[in-house]
Amino acid sequence: MSSSTDIDALRQRMETAAEALNFEEARRLRDQLNLIRGGASVAEAAASDTSGLTRQRPGAMGLGTSQQRMTPPPGWKAPPKPDLMTRRSGRKGKT
Repeated sequence: MSSSTDIDALRQRMETAAEALNFEEARRLRDQLNLIRGGASVAEAAASDTSGLTRQRPGAMGLGTSQQRMTPPPGWKAPPKPDLMTRRSGRKGKT
């Protein structure tokens, strides 16, 4: 049995399980499909335990998410924000 027929058979079993509202079985088969598509053999995918894995949340891996958050040193306080009601105070070309 080739890999494409294994994938087709697993996909069909997954769809049947989802139609029967057996979502745990459908989840297990979906994870096996992903492992096979990722390069694992059918035997390795069948023997794997994916019950403890968590899926990636949407938006969790966007641009800049790998950057550390800066924490201010103890005792630091933010400078006051400029007053938006003043007009060009302190700039050249006062009117």
